[in-house]
Amino acid sequence: MAKKGMIERQKKRERLVAKFAEKRAALKEAANNEDLSAEERFKARMQLAKLPRNSAPVRLNNRCQVSGRPKGYYRKLKMSRIALRELGNFGLLPGVVKSSW
Repeated sequence: MAKKGMIERQKKRERLVAKFAEKRAALKEAANNEDLSAEERFKARMQLAKLPRNSAPVRLNNRCQVSGRPKGYYRKLKMSRIALRELGNFGLLPGVVKSSW
């Protein structure tokens, strides 16, 4: 199980990304717009830099929804390999059976 603080920090980042998504997209578009003057593009970049760092989508990390583990994550199932094995062994995942040979 991951530390509670790390899980809460990830949730905070997700809220910030959602909150600033439109503003960040507009500023990025203005900063990369060649039709605007250099001063306006620079001003857009400065406003973009003033936004919270945790509002950038690149700061998000995939975490297991069962345990909060950041590594060994399966995107399709949204859980880590360890949680997948435990739930599969108990028969809690439909269509997943333990194989042995």
